[in-house]
Formats: sequence, structure tokens, C-alpha cells
Amino acid sequence: MGRVYATPEQLSAWTGSPAPPGAERLLARASQDIDDALLTACYAVDADGDPTAPKVVQAMSDAVCAQVEYQLATGDDGTGAAGQWDSVSIGPVSLSGRQQPPAAASAVDLAPRAHRALKRAGLLPGVIW
Repeated sequence: MGRVYATPEQLSAWTGSPAPPGAERLLARASQDIDDALLTACYAVDADGDPTAPKVVQAMSDAVCAQVEYQLATGDDGTGAAGQWDSVSIGPVSLSGRQQPPAAASAVDLAPRAHRALKRAGLLPGVIW
């Protein structure tokens, strides 16, 4: 498992509700999403690869909490499977099919509040040096 940038306690403080069952798993998956969104970002890290600047640490914690909040609100479990299938019924007619995938299969469905937290910390957009 990779780095996890927020705790269940931080998630609870962010949402104002008790952390949901499986919060550790949701936070770990959301942390992976944040790592993917920051592939080209430049920030100082320690020997373990964890961010060191308090502003960056807080932004990443906020972004992870926002990502989990977003996934819970959209019914996603962090696997990326939510929203892949649709179903429409109109009277006796029922249509089902696979929705179009994101522009890139590896694209992160980043929560708007997560994006803003990372942008405010100067982490987005990243650049490759």
C-alpha cells in the first residue's frame, strides 16, 4: 500500500460526520488518486517520499478527504466502477449500456474540492523538469 495522506479522524473533521465503515480503505484509494493527479507536481519530500512543507501536507490531506467525500456522495467506492453503466426506463421501454469512459482510461475523476485544495497549494498544474 502506498502513502495515505489523511486519517479517519481528519475525514470526520472534514465531513462533520463520523468516518464511514472502511474509511481506511477509502482514504488509501483516494490517496492513490491524489498521487496520480500529482504525477508532474514538484514539492519537497523526506527520505520516505512524504511531503514536508506544512502547506502541502495540509493540502494533500484536504484533497484526500474531499476525494472520499465526493466518492461517497456519488456512490463510488473508490474502485472507479461507479458510473460505468447506465440504465434508463421509460414506460415499457428499458435501455441499458456502457457509458463512455473518461477521455483517458487512466484519467483521475478528481473531486472539484480536491482539485481546488491542490491548486491553492501550488501543486496543480504540475510541470516536468
